[in-house]
Order: sequence, then structure tokens, then C-alpha cells
Amino acid sequence: MINRIISIFYLLFIGLSSAVFFFVALLIWALTYFFDRRLVILHLFSSFWASLYIRIMPAWSLKIEGREKIRKDRTYVVVSNHQSQLDILIAFSLFFHFKWVSKAEVFKLPFIGWNMVLNRYIKLKRGDGGSVRKMFDDCEKALADGSSVYFFPEGTRSKTGVMRKFKKGAFQIAHKMKLPILPIAINGTKNALPKNSLNFHGKHNMRITVLDEIPYESFADMTPEETASFVGNVIAGYVDEHANKVIGIHGF
Repeated sequence: MINRIISIFYLLFIGLSSAVFFFVALLIWALTYFFDRRLVILHLFSSFWASLYIRIMPAWSLKIEGREKIRKDRTYVVVSNHQSQLDILIAFSLFFHFKWVSKAEVFKLPFIGWNMVLNRYIKLKRGDGGSVRKMFDDCEKALADGSSVYFFPEGTRSKTGVMRKFKKGAFQIAHKMKLPILPIAINGTKNALPKNSLNFHGKHNMRITVLDEIPYESFADMTPEETASFVGNVIAGYVDEHANKVIGIHGF
């Protein structure tokens, strides 16, 4: 019962504060639109907005490792494992510039989804060929403009923390644009906020680890499918559920 009450107050705070923060975001967008073409300032405010929801929960702690490995002069195809909706808030806590690839339905959410539209994050409607093609076009445009793009290549959250096989889309883009891949490992979020749950689940330690970038030359001779498996194996080496396991290059 106490956990349910905490969840209600937490969600209420998110709802009310999002209404306020959206209008701040709208003002930032209006003031910076003509000189900040990549919307870097708006994204940094969005990062503050998102990371606040991690920091206000006393029962949650977040450890960030390897942030210094992110090079500000680089444009990356960013990929990570996906355990929980909290992964999004945690990734924002890195405070570096990128565009999200996210389900189209999320963009319809009041305030938070509207802010995603302002940021020109990238929509994807699953199972819609036209949407997939537009997603690829939008990703390539963002990358060409100097904005990194962040993917969850599993396509959905893992209930157990064990990683699903990576889909090839992000890696097709990395090959086509000849860009480095930035792998990121996320731990601890599946227990703090499990899939299909909005309840509070007590004290949890969460961790996000930025791994060494993978230069294009390291995977140039691979197919996108091989690259997906290769990068998946790299990330799995830092995911707790895969600790001490040997993972084959062709899948998990």
C-alpha cells in the first residue's frame, strides 16, 4: 500500500511538473530556434528535465561511468540495451547532444511527447514500411547535421535484463554514414521500474556505463547483421545478467 501511494505521488509530480517544464521548453525553442539549428540548448534543458525525475527519488541512486569517453567533436550512432522506461531518463543524465529514435505513440503524450516534437526527435511506427523509411531518412539528416542518434536496438524492453538480439537498423545507418558507434550499458533499471509496471519497488542502485567508441574501421568489413551481433556482445559484457557468460557472435 505504501509503495502504491509513493507511486501515485511520484506520477502526480511528473504530470504537474511536465506541464510547467513544457512551457519553459516552448520558450527556449522560440528564443533559440533561429541560431541553434540542432536544438542543442533545448536538448540540454530536456536532459535536466528528465534527469530531475531520477534525482528526486531518494530510494534510487544512479552511478554514471565513462562519461569522459564521449567526445564532443564526434557524431555517433549510439546504441544501448533496454530494461525499463527509466533507461530514457538515465540516458538523458549523460547530458550530451543526441536525437532519440522512439515509438510514434510517445510523441502524442501531453507535454513530454510535445517536447519530443519540439526537439525534432525521430518517430518510428512499428510495422509501417513508410515510417521505417522516413525514420532512416530522418536519422541520416540528423547525423549529417552533426547530431548523434540514440537507438535501443532490441526494439523493446527486456523483462529479465537478458538482452535480446539486436536488430540491424542502427547498424545499417552506421555503415551507410561511415560513423563510429558509441555503445552504452544500462544496469539496475528493470528492478526499479519493471516492464508493464508503474509501482514503486523500493531502493535500487542503477548504473549507466559509456563504453569505448567503436570506430567505423573496426566494423567496415562486417555486414550490418554481423555488426549488430558484435556490438551486442560488447555491451553484454557490461550487463549484470550476462556476467561470466560467453555469448556467441551470431546471437544471444
